[in-house]
Amino acid sequence: MSDEKKESLLEFPCEFPIKMMGRVSEDFRNTAVVLVEKHAGKIAEQSIAVAPSRNGNFLSVTVTIVAESQEQLDNIYQDLTDHEDILVAL
Repeated sequence: MSDEKKESLLEFPCEFPIKMMGRVSEDFRNTAVVLVEKHAGKIAEQSIAVAPSRNGNFLSVTVTIVAESQEQLDNIYQDLTDHEDILVAL
């Protein structure tokens, strides 16, 4: 395995949407946003989209950030997948 950094198909900085899905709860939206803000800084309200599932059991939260590096994105996705309330992160 090479010691070279992994190449990315993205050119940084770039706008990057992060979609998270979880069960409907009062705190899910806030939890999802806080996990991303830990790595990306304060997220503007217009950069957050929320949608319930067809049957209303699940909620998707999409947060669009200005991604600075592949490492930043990797760290965000690691925190999201480690959190018990986040069922899916895309």
